Amino acid sequence: MESVSTISTMMDPARDLTVEAAQAVAAKFKSGSSSKSIPFVKMKALLDSRSDRDIIDGLRRVISMIYLNKPALPYFSSVVKNVANPNVEVKKLVYIYLLHYAESDPDLALLSVNAIQKSLADQNPQVRAMALKTMAGMRVPVISQIVFLAIKRGVSDLSPHVRKAAALAIPKCYQLDPNTLPQLADHISTLLGDKQYFVVGPAAQTFLQACPGRIDLLHRHYRGLVKKLVDMDEWGQLATLQLLLIYSRKCFARKKQKITKINKKGFYDDENDETEITEEYTDVLDPDLGLLLKSCRLLLQNRNSSIVVAAASCLLYLGTVDHVKETIGPLIALMRGPPEIQQVALPNIVLIALKHAQLFVPYITHFMINGRDTRQTWRLKMELLTLVFPHANSQMKALILNELEAFAHSADTEQIQEAVRAIGRCAQSDARSSSRCFKVLLDQIASFDNVLVSEVLTVLRHLIQRDPQAHRKTIVRLARNLDRTTSPEARATIIWLVGEFAGQDRDNNIAPDVLRILIRSFADESEEAKQQIVLLAAKVYLQYLQDRSNTSGEDQAPEDEERNGINGHNADVADNHQDMNHPIPKIWSYLLTLVRYDTSYDLRDRMRLFRALLSKPSSTQLASLMILAPKPVPHTPSPSEIRQDLTLGSSTLALGKDVAGINGLPGYVGLPDWVEAGKEPDPKLRDELDASRDEYVSQANRMTSTAASQRLDEAIKEQGLESAIKKSAPSTKNKTLNDWLEESEDEGTEEDETESTEEETESGEEVTDSEADAESGDENDHDPRQGLMPSSGE
Repeated sequence: MESVSTISTMMDPARDLTVEAAQAVAAKFKSGSSSKSIPFVKMKALLDSRSDRDIIDGLRRVISMIYLNKPALPYFSSVVKNVANPNVEVKKLVYIYLLHYAESDPDLALLSVNAIQKSLADQNPQVRAMALKTMAGMRVPVISQIVFLAIKRGVSDLSPHVRKAAALAIPKCYQLDPNTLPQLADHISTLLGDKQYFVVGPAAQTFLQACPGRIDLLHRHYRGLVKKLVDMDEWGQLATLQLLLIYSRKCFARKKQKITKINKKGFYDDENDETEITEEYTDVLDPDLGLLLKSCRLLLQNRNSSIVVAAASCLLYLGTVDHVKETIGPLIALMRGPPEIQQVALPNIVLIALKHAQLFVPYITHFMINGRDTRQTWRLKMELLTLVFPHANSQMKALILNELEAFAHSADTEQIQEAVRAIGRCAQSDARSSSRCFKVLLDQIASFDNVLVSEVLTVLRHLIQRDPQAHRKTIVRLARNLDRTTSPEARATIIWLVGEFAGQDRDNNIAPDVLRILIRSFADESEEAKQQIVLLAAKVYLQYLQDRSNTSGEDQAPEDEERNGINGHNADVADNHQDMNHPIPKIWSYLLTLVRYDTSYDLRDRMRLFRALLSKPSSTQLASLMILAPKPVPHTPSPSEIRQDLTLGSSTLALGKDVAGINGLPGYVGLPDWVEAGKEPDPKLRDELDASRDEYVSQANRMTSTAASQRLDEAIKEQGLESAIKKSAPSTKNKTLNDWLEESEDEGTEEDETESTEEETESGEEVTDSEADAESGDENDHDPRQGLMPSSGE
């Protein structure tokens, strides 16, 4: 049978489990009941209770009402009453309530300021930090001076948590009273030099909010900020990186030097190398700037994507190409994250690719489009493929074109357009691959998709304008596809290309034949196609007039309106020497008649303009300037080139100017320009703090490494006591080893005698005057010096 002790021992774990289960159920019930609304009277009873448990329960219910967007202002007086409660949990909840509602009732909130001020002197640093945070966040302008004094006290507090709270309270105090900025700037400078890294981070953030233009405050703290950068939290690192980026652009000049090339290296050590100074230049980095770039490279391995982008921004805008190359891998790694991280990382990658596209060649496969990619993501991936295309090898170029061609047959209209435009940009960027791109585009013309054909022809038009002589056969092939093309935009594009470039080769000019075919179905064409047919007819007729004037060399006068007999308006296009049997004047006259009765006002106005320009065949110079003038070669830029001047890592870059606006989001500030060489601050300003510390350390090292006797000799020399010490010091030149040993024994006996007399004195025995005289007499009798010196009686 089990004993009672054994049974009780076995029951203890079961009892603990029962208690834990009961506590868990009670907590769950309490959390569930806190979300339910209770009567106002019962809530005030909980807040006015003398039990801390009831007060905490009531405050939790009030705070939950705040976050559920329910009105909790009626409980203000009952909540503020508990601000002097010594319980830390109660203080936390009251402070949270005050941060939300102090601005709604400033007069009643002032009653709690005295209690909060007392909490600033509490022994618990957590309470002091909360009190400082609450007082600064109450947003009551009347207490601005009290907040300023609290910040002044918090800056010099021994606890780093309180100093951190003081750093975060400075911007709030500045908003309450901007006149306190000069004094607050001094406090910011003090906090920037703090030894604790988690105080420096908020101080940097405060500097950017309160006084971003006071670069003079950062000189002596620059190296300390760089050294503490790696240990800060994420928010502190972001603010410090932004701060150091602005500081570096304003305080470090961009210097370059010519590259020295070694043609032949000496075989022996005493032989000089044969060097040659080339015309190429390389960037020269300041040592302090190199220290910052070294710290930024360490942050590229951070788990936070925003820190990686901020560090890459510093390396891009401050470093060389080698530094930028180190950022590519970490930025590509962000694309393996969630979709929202990809949407933020891709604009930054594209911005770097616009300047250094060759660095992304090894990562082409990471830019292949996934079926789950969002619209913004696959747009940016296509753009990246076109940027990297001219720097890739032939195998990768074929892979990119196959990828784009596959998405040109997508069911998504926007994806088709973007894919075709991307192929066109690939052809523009690389002349050697333009024939392959042309072949891919021409294969799409036979498609029945009007959107695809229209976009393909628009891209082809841009490519043909770049080199029309090399694409004569392409224009003929496009003209043959007019019968199968039904898209109005596509037909208009082909007609424009025929009229613009087919007439350059007069021997093989197909423009008149194309015009003859198109004019048959003129009434059934769209308005866009009609406008291009009218323009084509004007170009053909103008070329006809120029050819006749060159061959005949005779002036041509317009025929009278009655002799022409073609509805009264064709008299301007006939002359006495003109052969009316030629087909081109007949086509022109016929087209004038058709357009005259068209329903489009714009089309009729265009025809009146062309008829007035071509009314006098003897003067076609003005018509040639307006109709046959060479058109500028269009350049299709990359879609993200409009964001090229935006700062890497900013929200404005991620959203784009079409969303953020031309000037960016509110608060966006562009990157400052590099300071000119010779105008940068003196580098010694950054050495003040370090120089004093190094001098102190070196002095301490000298003191510890130098012997005591040597330091004593140095002190004697400084005081000028060498001569006095030499006179008083006994002569030790002729002493032997035995003499030294005897002196050491005598010193030992004297020390023993002094110790014994001290012990006798301390024992407490009373010594009379007679005994003292007797002892002194005995000592005089036995003094060995009595035989050497005469007594006073003698």
